[in-house]
Amino acid sequence: MPRARALVFGATALGVLVTDQVTKTMVRSSMEVGQSDPVIEGVLWLTRVHNTGAAFGLFRGQQWMLVIIAVAVLAVIAYVIARVRLESPAARTALALVSAGALGNLIDRVALGGVTDFLDVGWWPVFNSADISLSVGVAILVWWVLFGKEHRNGHADSGDRRAREVPDPGE
Repeated sequence: MPRARALVFGATALGVLVTDQVTKTMVRSSMEVGQSDPVIEGVLWLTRVHNTGAAFGLFRGQQWMLVIIAVAVLAVIAYVIARVRLESPAARTALALVSAGALGNLIDRVALGGVTDFLDVGWWPVFNSADISLSVGVAILVWWVLFGKEHRNGHADSGDRRAREVPDPGE
């Protein structure tokens, strides 16, 4: 990856990771587990939860399995960044967001035995900024795979020379 792209990738991932860790530290230092305070009445609460599972509380208590999954995800992303020439800014941004989210929750799991969640919209399980980063990153990746110009017509590039050399059946 060219240096400028690597710097943008690193800055994006680091910015999200720092935001995640700072917000979690603030919540842990000012709230007890289970405490809930309204931010916007009826819409958003800060609710401190110690989550030993994954999203939606799945795999509760399976910390080492979740650690292994996070490390595997980070290893795959590192491999892709090192070995694949990603021309798409969307794909690079998505991988930076997924990396930051996975690392943010991995830090919690290893250091605290579970993830600190605190954003509560009432109708959805409590989550944190790392979860947002992971979700947005995965959504961008799915969009890129389905609709990115790199994937049209099965060619790496919409201007691929092979696509132009296909003879017209009417000739």
